[in-house]
Amino acid sequence: MTAAHTLTVRRVTTTRAGGFSAPPYDSFNLGDHVGDDPEAVRRNRERLAAGIGLTPDRLVWMEQIHGRAVEIVDGPRPEPVPATDALVTTVPNLALVTLSADCVPILLSDDEAGVIAAVHAGRIGARIGIVPRVLDAMVSVGARLDRVGAFLGPAASGRQYEVPAAMRDDVEKHLPGSATTTVRGTPALDLRAGIRRQLTEAGIAAVAEDPRCTIEDKTLFSHRRGAPTGRIAGVIWIEGPR
Repeated sequence: MTAAHTLTVRRVTTTRAGGFSAPPYDSFNLGDHVGDDPEAVRRNRERLAAGIGLTPDRLVWMEQIHGRAVEIVDGPRPEPVPATDALVTTVPNLALVTLSADCVPILLSDDEAGVIAAVHAGRIGARIGIVPRVLDAMVSVGARLDRVGAFLGPAASGRQYEVPAAMRDDVEKHLPGSATTTVRGTPALDLRAGIRRQLTEAGIAAVAEDPRCTIEDKTLFSHRRGAPTGRIAGVIWIEGPR
């Protein structure tokens, strides 16, 4: 049996409860770029690390810019990985973190190969192809697409994510399956539907989804519902020997 077969992949999605931040970031805000008190964010990140059984230095963060850059990381990073919206690793006990407040957090893994990824996929990143880029990066370090499983975290739902019709049509052209209408009958985007289709067409058979809408669910942060606000985290790591 290889080492990869002995490893377990863990995934966590946070809510806004249980932290140290004051309103409007109350209370478990994990974003350090939204205007919150840096000390509160530091304490929240320490609590996240402790909650998943790791030390804070084993969490890898990104400077998310709504792009399609992917970084393969092989160890802790003292600072957020600059100008990056997806991380890939094969290193056990190294947690990859994606932050969101309406965008789609995607957690991917090939459990047999021991390859994981965390992706921040907003409207722009999904439109310009962050998902195919991260799948290519995973394959480059040993993953096989037919073994990869995907989890789509809480995000703005098509029921609420209203956009101009021209924007909806443009995103649909690049991310088929994402065009929809809101509960009010106005043009909208369902990014998770488009991403699910994109993953399936790439050969990813196992796609799970947290159905919660960040705009509707007040236990989650939502930039659309009220800015400024905090960020929830999607976290993935390979649990290995300490």
